[in-house]
Amino acid sequence: MATHTPPAGADLGFESDRLRRVWYGFIAVLLAAGAVALYVRLTQGLTSTNLTSIVPWGAWVAFYIYFVGLSAGAFLVSTLDTVFGLPGLDRISRDALFVSLVSMAVALLFIWVDLGRMDRMFFPFIWRQFSSALSWEIHAYVLYMGVIGSSLYFSMRADLARLADHSSGLRERVYTLLTLHRDETTAAAERVDRRWLKRIGIAGIPLSLFFVVGGEGVLFAVASARPYWNSGLFPVIFVVSALLAGTAFMLLLYVLRTRLLDGATIDRDLVDRMGTLLIGLIIADIAITAIELLISVVSFHAEVIETWQVIMFGEMSWSFWWFMIGAAWVFPLVLLTNESWRRQPSVAVVAALSIAMGVVGVRFNLVVPAQILPVLEGLPHGSYFPTAVEWVSSFGIMGVGLLLYTIGAEILPLTPLPEPESDTQ
Repeated sequence: MATHTPPAGADLGFESDRLRRVWYGFIAVLLAAGAVALYVRLTQGLTSTNLTSIVPWGAWVAFYIYFVGLSAGAFLVSTLDTVFGLPGLDRISRDALFVSLVSMAVALLFIWVDLGRMDRMFFPFIWRQFSSALSWEIHAYVLYMGVIGSSLYFSMRADLARLADHSSGLRERVYTLLTLHRDETTAAAERVDRRWLKRIGIAGIPLSLFFVVGGEGVLFAVASARPYWNSGLFPVIFVVSALLAGTAFMLLLYVLRTRLLDGATIDRDLVDRMGTLLIGLIIADIAITAIELLISVVSFHAEVIETWQVIMFGEMSWSFWWFMIGAAWVFPLVLLTNESWRRQPSVAVVAALSIAMGVVGVRFNLVVPAQILPVLEGLPHGSYFPTAVEWVSSFGIMGVGLLLYTIGAEILPLTPLPEPESDTQ
């Protein structure tokens, strides 16, 4: 019989009702603005954008690959605990899995809005093309989301059972449903959960690296008509920047969630470890980008060199210098390489936010510049900058992601509950 006394640590959601109202109000503004922009997109089609037959991929595709990378990066961060057992990371592994699932849903919303015929989104499952990299990628996404969902289930099942046992009404029914009626909270049952969680995580690592974020890079690399994309390093660039964005976002989320939702003490050692990991990933991202640039220069391939000129000195230079170089690399390195600064949660938040925003510039640099130059000599040059409809609809889709995450954070035990002594039999 449930006692309906909440277990320790089961006070989920915001610490302050005022903060909750402000946050949901902010999300409501994003959703309302996004709904208006989406209505314009539906009624006017792609004429409401600056997309053309010369530059058919723009902001929506850039944000799509950003959130796919964020999803894969967050999932791989979760495996540091679930697969490799690194100490201290159990506080964020469930959060990382949930962020990974929400980010994947947001990514698919972006690519759905980008489709010229949005009603044909199911066609790849009806008419499969096994010679198509895109067809394989879509099916990999479905399998990958199944892996994330299964990992979330096994990571939270015992805590969901505890919450169901100490809840009543609708919450009790929801928690019971989410446990799939496996309500055992003994140490033996949790060992089974951890065993399956590790197995699924091991299977998910190559899936996320080679088929999800790596496969995303393959979609560009196989486009032989665009020499800038047609590089074996392109999938590697996608993987490294995905790890960078995912780690930065989880550091940012850990500090903000701990302060605003959990009301717990921030683990400065964990902040330091994640900051150190970010330094290594930034250096790796710089190195792989420099290698790609060096290969482009010494190969004397005119179109690739011209594309780099567009990136560095042309109409995309704002994205390269301010976002990619400044926000994603230089500024966070200045903050994180100082050990005393790196352990400060406020500094970590600033550095992580800078990286998360900077990687958006990286994605724009990957998508847009290669399309500006003509495929054949004599064709006109392209030009692209997102319209208000593209920006506002993008913010609205992000608002959907924020809403999904917030509801999950208020209902689900994304931070492990303290284990009662009676459960450790």
